[in-house]
Amino acid sequence: MSTLFTDFFVKINQISPQECSFTEVLGAIALTPKTLYFYGKMPNNVSKSGESKRPKTVAIVGSRHNTKYGEEVAYRLAYELAGRGVVVVSGLAHGIDTIAHRGCLDAGGVTVAILGTAIDRIYPRSHVSVARKIIVQNGAIISEYAPGAKPFLKTSFLERNRIISGLSDIVVVVEAAERSGSLNTATHAINQGKTVFAVPGNITSPYSQGCNKLISQGAIPYTEPDDVLKELFPEDYLKKQKKLRQQSLIGDTDVETKILQALASGCRSGEEIMNHSLLPPEVFNESITLLEIKSRVYSLGMNSWGLVR
Repeated sequence: MSTLFTDFFVKINQISPQECSFTEVLGAIALTPKTLYFYGKMPNNVSKSGESKRPKTVAIVGSRHNTKYGEEVAYRLAYELAGRGVVVVSGLAHGIDTIAHRGCLDAGGVTVAILGTAIDRIYPRSHVSVARKIIVQNGAIISEYAPGAKPFLKTSFLERNRIISGLSDIVVVVEAAERSGSLNTATHAINQGKTVFAVPGNITSPYSQGCNKLISQGAIPYTEPDDVLKELFPEDYLKKQKKLRQQSLIGDTDVETKILQALASGCRSGEEIMNHSLLPPEVFNESITLLEIKSRVYSLGMNSWGLVR
């Protein structure tokens, strides 16, 4: 790999995807690029439990003509992902792509931009400042097109979408018209076996038609950053759920806790709960009434009770 230079857009690095742990996943996609050209630094592996692993990576893509709704969704998602150490990948285009890059950068995260142009032609030119900040924050600007190459732009932008999805564990489409490059990225992701989320939108908005169509075809509806984080970090989510379940079994008094834990163990009737908790009827009746008022339990009728989850 070439030595990295501080003069960001002078020295171009050149590797094959197999030379780097971050890009070697591209070996599994159709039409694997033979060579990648890049400015900056490829994302580092992360250490977890003594093991070095590729960082979790999410592509955020969408319309170049986004709405305020799309801007808010893309920015918040990128910001939250960056806060968890997730690498955000997008295409540096106008609209959702650049909003995603900026959300990640503002959170101090690492983001990667995939160009549909030759590496020495940052496009659009107005985004050179964003590209520079990506490099400053240890990210990378990548292209499969050599310096000076002049590919047919429409085709090359569609071709680069397979790299955006190929580098990602998950693809989130924020806003997309019925025919758009974002849907092309989603198609690549589906063909690559990646998880695809789509942000549901107003059925009368042209910029939501593509996302709504993806959802009707099986994409997962995106509603909040936790939707994606649960998919990326299932173990953390299970631990969180376990902790919440444990907290749900703690009452405001020792008696309430005994009743909640008895219900969690499978007891339902008042008699079963009292036998399990060794509570006298008058104490049980007073406490179960308070728990119902607090919406911690609900009546099943006939002096039987259920636990509110």
